[in-house]
Amino acid sequence: KEFALTKIEESDIKDDSGKEPIADDDADPEDLEVFYPTHQWQTLRPGQAVPAGSHVRLNLQTGDREARLPDRENGKSDMREEKRRRRLDKMDIDSNSFTSQELKKALAKMKESEKAERMAHEEEVRKKFRPIEQLKEEFEKLNVKMETDYEIMDKLISKFNSSASTLDEKVAALYDLEYYVHQVDNAKDFLSMGGLQLVIEGLNSTEPVLKEHAAFVLGAALSSNPKVQIEAIEGGALQKLLVILATEQPQAVKKKALFALCSMLRHFPYAQQQFLKLGGLQVLRGLFRQKGTEALHVRVVTLLYDLIVEKMLLEAPQHGEQAEEKLQQYRQVRLVPALVEQDWCAVVSKLLALPEHDAREKVLQLLGVLMAFCRERYRGDRALGAALGLLRSEYEELAAQERSEGDKDGYFQELLGSVNTIIQEL
Repeated sequence: KEFALTKIEESDIKDDSGKEPIADDDADPEDLEVFYPTHQWQTLRPGQAVPAGSHVRLNLQTGDREARLPDRENGKSDMREEKRRRRLDKMDIDSNSFTSQELKKALAKMKESEKAERMAHEEEVRKKFRPIEQLKEEFEKLNVKMETDYEIMDKLISKFNSSASTLDEKVAALYDLEYYVHQVDNAKDFLSMGGLQLVIEGLNSTEPVLKEHAAFVLGAALSSNPKVQIEAIEGGALQKLLVILATEQPQAVKKKALFALCSMLRHFPYAQQQFLKLGGLQVLRGLFRQKGTEALHVRVVTLLYDLIVEKMLLEAPQHGEQAEEKLQQYRQVRLVPALVEQDWCAVVSKLLALPEHDAREKVLQLLGVLMAFCRERYRGDRALGAALGLLRSEYEELAAQERSEGDKDGYFQELLGSVNTIIQEL
């Protein structure tokens, strides 16, 4: 509105010679009257010294030079100006006017104070921390070197594959590898390094402990990793796992082999199709006839439930070519008809006698999805009806206890709901 040109002038601290000029008439010994700016524009008289950081403008209407303090931002004054005022207060500069020589001395004193503070801070840092050169020397003496996951896996694969390694060293290498290959990118590196094929070959070992840990590493690498799943099935891993499950092996070996099989089959319809062709369901059903494999029964039930449900979810309305292509692959997997044909309906219903609530939950889930295919078989099964009646009585009591404790939608209430749903459908 005042048709004024505005700019911010800050006096240079040093010139080319390294000295600190304060005004253009530095050689003039006469005193300069000090201008004390406020937040309002004030006219500068000739010869007045303006504090650094002030806003200065030329008023085009009057031809006078005017100055004021910098604008406030969010209610706070400029931090640099605040620091300058604090330093001036410390130096007790309390006069209406001072000469250019006095300004020089004040700024020199300010600079010395800043230098002293900086040196004190640096000294404090030196006391707390050691120089990087000293740290490097100490690490070199300790022979400490940070290794990447790739380098570590490479060493572990070499140790496992070395004929000079003892059995314990090979087992230790597999144990450590299982930790690293859980990570998807590490599993892909493990594949490119040839480690996957070595582990698959380890499934043929005559040492049960090597079979166990080889299957464990394989299962970890396969989990949610399509690229590794494809390479594993092409490398013959599926056949070797089924052989382990179908033959006499220690319980620990079969447990890890079943873990690897589950990792291979989940979300991989091609592997599921090959599993059925190789008689995988018959192999799993054989586990129910073997003694000492009761702990594996629930794992098998959980696997079958997951495979059925993932196909059902994909058959729900989907959009996109990729979903349609995957659905075509799943349509070639005839899992449920094979389960009915091999009388898995009866196998599953007998598992309701398991004492653990978690195991019963898994069995009830599988019974629920098989009901549409096994209803006629179940209606004539008196043992199943009696087992469901006992479960309903037990869970009604447990659910009532939950409600009395303030838990209306507790775990046992959910189990009771599953039992009642199956009884109603029968």
